[in-house]
Amino acid sequence: MAVLSIDLAHRRWSDLGIVVLERARPVQPMSLWGDGLHLPLKQAFAPAGPPTPREGTIDCEIIPWNDPGPESGPVEAETLAGRLNHLCGVRGIRVLMLDGPQAWKSSHNGLEHSRVSERQLNTAGKTGLPGMVKPHTYRPFAEFCLDVYEALTRRGWRRLETREQPASLQDQGQERVLVESNPHAAWKSLGLKPLPSKRRARVSDLAESFGALRTLIPFTVNRPPNHDQLQAIVGGLAGLALEARNTAGALIVGNPPRREEGHWREGFIVLPAPPKSSLGVRWLH
Repeated sequence: MAVLSIDLAHRRWSDLGIVVLERARPVQPMSLWGDGLHLPLKQAFAPAGPPTPREGTIDCEIIPWNDPGPESGPVEAETLAGRLNHLCGVRGIRVLMLDGPQAWKSSHNGLEHSRVSERQLNTAGKTGLPGMVKPHTYRPFAEFCLDVYEALTRRGWRRLETREQPASLQDQGQERVLVESNPHAAWKSLGLKPLPSKRRARVSDLAESFGALRTLIPFTVNRPPNHDQLQAIVGGLAGLALEARNTAGALIVGNPPRREEGHWREGFIVLPAPPKSSLGVRWLH
């Protein structure tokens, strides 16, 4: 089964990183239209790699979203949620990875400014009590992300609720699960140097990170990824472990999400575990 991973952005649609990940298997070319979204032909292009995917390779289909029309402006959470929901329905996707906060901090978590997951990962942006974030410039993006989660829950999705969720997906049929990712922490959990921020990253940084990730985890792409798309790839790897019910393939950080005083609070951040080694996750301890 495939997983959809999104590197969220709220200022421009072209800044969204959208990637469908699945274990490589024979596929037929396809072109889909729906809800205003054009899905390009599926390919197995792997720069500097073998012409045929090897067993165990991950197939990453990068979906560019460069609509030159009215959507070249700010991203509307409701519209984005509708399109993501449609794409998941077309592809039969049950795990949706989103790079952005899903909730505010609980007033009872013992921390002053952040959720437990954010504290454990020392994330750059932190969501405090409702309406409070650090740094203050993070607030528009954080509120946009929360709106996307809410819009998706209205469409039948629900947040990952327990650390045992990967093992229970087998018995949950077509249940669709929202999972919070964090690409910066994902690089570190794999034991790799994090990709610099988009503003600071050079072409050489992107090439170095792309090569290092492919060396550790073989994957193919249908086009060379940009910064947002590469972040979506690394952030979405843990989703494959969840979908495959591989509890050893994902690191679930934080406290379960819950409703508190009319708001969603806390929530897990899920990271990929390094293959055949726990060296990459020592920094968490």
